[in-house]
Amino acid sequence: MIAITGATGQLGRATLQALLPQVGAPNLVAVVRDPQKAQDLRPLGVQVRPGDYDDPAALAAAFQGIDTVLLVSTSEFDYATRVQQHRNAIDAAKQAGVRHVVYTSIFRPSAASHFGSNRSHAATEAYLLASGLTYTLLRNTLYLDLVPMFVGEGALASGKIYFAAGAGRVSFALREEIAQATAHVLATQGHDNKAYDIAPAPPCSFHGIAAVLGEVTGQAVTYVPIAGEDLAAGMRQHQVPGPVVAMMGELASAIAANEFDASSPDFEQLLGRKPTDLKTYLTAVYGK
Repeated sequence: MIAITGATGQLGRATLQALLPQVGAPNLVAVVRDPQKAQDLRPLGVQVRPGDYDDPAALAAAFQGIDTVLLVSTSEFDYATRVQQHRNAIDAAKQAGVRHVVYTSIFRPSAASHFGSNRSHAATEAYLLASGLTYTLLRNTLYLDLVPMFVGEGALASGKIYFAAGAGRVSFALREEIAQATAHVLATQGHDNKAYDIAPAPPCSFHGIAAVLGEVTGQAVTYVPIAGEDLAAGMRQHQVPGPVVAMMGELASAIAANEFDASSPDFEQLLGRKPTDLKTYLTAVYGK
């Protein structure tokens, strides 16, 4: 039996959908905070069990009879809380007799990262490895789906992309394809105690993003690097919540420091084909 945590979230739901034809609904359990949001899974034959990262006892109950848990990392902005939530899930898995935890980590996690999320993933990985459970680490890079957010709504009108990433480069991967690679790991053997870097080639700078966007739209687009303080001020001017402002500032600093500037063949091997590249994605979103 495979349990998918966060099964009503985007990555969790996409992974579950990719798993259905591979392992069958009777072998899947969706663990969700609010079962009412997962009612559409019941007619498919998927078990829905309540489980909250802040409630270890509920998680332990949800994990009963489960061999493998997909631990989808939480979106909590307070990183100390996020790490504790992940520890709760790992402890619950161990208590319930789960054999294998597959964890959605981040590319190049480090306690020294500029990005708090990376630091929280490094702490979670260390805790999981120390637990004695069989593990698989899926170190996911940034979603290709986030590029329109980085580009901004006014980029085509102004011909400018403003962000505080300097000349840093990023490997991007499509969320749907990350889910498919995750499903492959869950449905097949040979992944025990391994770490995979989900970071396809080639990494791209924001100058490169602007160039590709210009190519697919036929408009001149340039990237204008700005200071982190200016990025934060602009977001606050648009009433962006404080935790999001802080998170974006840290992420921009990490990109500028080239923390995401690398790639690995792991993603293509797990996916079984070439991943969607930046030009293909931007053509689908912006192309005429």
